[in-house]
Amino acid sequence: MLTLFLQAQSQGSSSMMLIMMGVMFVGFYFLMIRPQMRKQKQEKNFQENLKVGTRVVLTSGLHGRIAQVQDDGFVIETLSGKLKFEKAAISREMTETRFGDKAKAADKTADKKETETEEKK
Repeated sequence: MLTLFLQAQSQGSSSMMLIMMGVMFVGFYFLMIRPQMRKQKQEKNFQENLKVGTRVVLTSGLHGRIAQVQDDGFVIETLSGKLKFEKAAISREMTETRFGDKAKAADKTADKKETETEEKK
C-alpha cells in the first residue's frame, strides 16, 4: 500500500497540494480569524465608550447602571447597592432595541427617582 502512495506522488501533485493548503489557510482566515478580530475590536470600542448613566448587562447576567467610570473598571449601581467590576465584565448595553419599551420605562422611572433623591438632599 505504501508503494501506491509513493507512486502516486509526483511533482505535479505536490504543487497542487501546496496550492490546496494555501486555499485552506485563506479560507480559515476569512471565515474564522478575521471575524473574531473584528468582534474583539468592536467589543473593546464598546467598553471604552461607555458613559455614566448607561444601563448595562454584565457577563454574569447582572443588570445595572454605570455610576462611575474609573481607569481600571466601572462602579455599577444595582438595586442592592454599588459594586465595582472590570471593564471586561460588561457584556452589552441594555438598549431600546434589545428590550423595547421596557428599557424606556425603566429609564424614565430611574430618572424620576434620581431627581427626587437629589431634590431631597
